[in-house]
Amino acid sequence: MDILSIAGIALAFIAILGGNALEGGHLSSLLQLTAFLIVFGGTSGAVLIQTPFDIFMKSLKMALWVILPPKIAAAEAIQKIVGWSNIARKEGLLGLESLTESEPEPFARKGLQLLVDGSEPEAIRNIMEVELGTREYHDTQAAKVFEGMGGYSPTIGIIGAVMGLIHVMANLADPSKLGAGIAVAFVATIYGVGLANLFFLPMANKLKGIVHAQTQFREMIIEGIVSIAEGENPRNIETKLQGYVH
Repeated sequence: MDILSIAGIALAFIAILGGNALEGGHLSSLLQLTAFLIVFGGTSGAVLIQTPFDIFMKSLKMALWVILPPKIAAAEAIQKIVGWSNIARKEGLLGLESLTESEPEPFARKGLQLLVDGSEPEAIRNIMEVELGTREYHDTQAAKVFEGMGGYSPTIGIIGAVMGLIHVMANLADPSKLGAGIAVAFVATIYGVGLANLFFLPMANKLKGIVHAQTQFREMIIEGIVSIAEGENPRNIETKLQGYVH
């Protein structure tokens, strides 16, 4: 669980709502269903127009990474790769065949299978880098869905504000209706800017950081497997892969 994400969300709410309370404002004045529907619905619609279905569905699954990021156990992976190297030196590459099916990481399992099949080091690198590039592209596009939402929501908030002001202007003769229209106008702007800067843009940046970390982790796996295929010394492999660990 990412404690910083939870703390950040909590701190943002406490600061904004606390500041509102110190100024004498009431929470009820910020709760406007109409404004929320305009901003969130309009933003979601705009993103759906620009995003392919599979990327959008992937972005929904990746949203959980903000709170529950996938574990990247680089140190453990290095020890595992060094163990594979020792087996390969003692028993040959076919000695790794029994480990292929039991390897839980699909990317590493594919590399092991290529090793066992006797593929050339350069062929292994090329095949795995193609898959790495494809995964990174799709994951980054999914993260950019929230970046897009962060770009659209302030503008949709302005649209909500203008609609509220139109409602105010249409009811100038009836003072009892002016308050509701003005509230929707200003609250829609708050929702648009708030959702963008407190949720959508930070989520996008967090997810892109996780995708980058996963890409580095997989690059380390590629380097380790190619090194085994080239017959490098296990100690040299370990030293090389340690460079990927911060």
